[in-house]
Amino acid sequence: MEYEYIDSPERLRDTIQRLRNEPLIGADTEAAGYHRYFDRLSLVQLSSRSENFLIDPQAVPDLAPLAELFADPGVEKIFHDADYDVRILDRDAGLAIANLFDTQVAAAFLGERSLGLGNIAEKYLGLKLPKEHQRADWGERPLTEGMKQYAATDTAHLPALRDRLRDELVKLGRLHWAEEEFRRREGTRFSEPDESREAWMKVKGARDLPPRGLAILRELYEWREGVAREQDRATFRVLGNQQLIELSVNPPTSIGGLKGVSGVSTGLVDRRGRDIMAAINRALAIPEDELPRWPRSPRWERDVELEARVEALKDARNRRADQLGLDPGFVMSRAQLEEVGRARPQTLDALTAVSGVRRWQVEAAGEALLKALR
Repeated sequence: MEYEYIDSPERLRDTIQRLRNEPLIGADTEAAGYHRYFDRLSLVQLSSRSENFLIDPQAVPDLAPLAELFADPGVEKIFHDADYDVRILDRDAGLAIANLFDTQVAAAFLGERSLGLGNIAEKYLGLKLPKEHQRADWGERPLTEGMKQYAATDTAHLPALRDRLRDELVKLGRLHWAEEEFRRREGTRFSEPDESREAWMKVKGARDLPPRGLAILRELYEWREGVAREQDRATFRVLGNQQLIELSVNPPTSIGGLKGVSGVSTGLVDRRGRDIMAAINRALAIPEDELPRWPRSPRWERDVELEARVEALKDARNRRADQLGLDPGFVMSRAQLEEVGRARPQTLDALTAVSGVRRWQVEAAGEALLKALR
């Protein structure tokens, strides 16, 4: 796979000039979040029908020159599963996308259930895409030749894949359905994660811990955050969530006891055993009346009539999805069905006005949903 590696502002400007008159370009991003504590945009890939470019944000930190190209409605930008790409481009480079085509969304409208790029490319283009660098550390430099080849391949076939999927959407009369989702996805922006609950309480299994176990988990979690931040390593590469829970359920009484915990390596114990035991001992020293406790859930009154309406809506959605050959959850999610059940619309216009409901969903399943409500 031939490509050009863009590692200077001059080469970036030249690339933009060459792509400016293209009717469409494939686009993708790579980030370092799987390996690093500080997730960051690490590579931007762009492909026309004949050329491939890898843009290195570490060498060219100012990506503002891309803004005009990405915002140009005359150039279609083809992503596969654009949601994360759009968010990270907004967060790290202040870039917004106009005229987006998402091959994953397009495939979902064709009834595909296996929506990975590899699966879709194999079915519609007869191509087997490489997988060996899916979990690579894109923050490292220099990138290996294999990583560069993998990155270029990710976008090189997007224009051809877009053509095949678009043709199929046109045949089924669903292109305008997909385009509505594309426009919604263009408006996606980065937002900070919800911190309404303390981060350590989101670890799977925390809810089942007693107060003393919660205290241990809190101390270990804070210790792990500090180490991960200091080393710029993903937190699970310091110590996994399952190990945090195991240590909180059965805290060892010595560094030697740490070595018996599944998933805690001897190397980690040698390097950090004292710190881990110090965190556990801090939690064990907390007085009983100061221990953290899981917040009580608000009382929830069952609405039997609403539940019945939602079940009727679900049955209608499932039948319609089966007729269309689409995934039921894609046609309308459970949360959307609940909104419709609460609103009880009696007309298609009223259904369209329900929060979060798309026009294509009304066209695809609206009559069936209204009939279920009646």
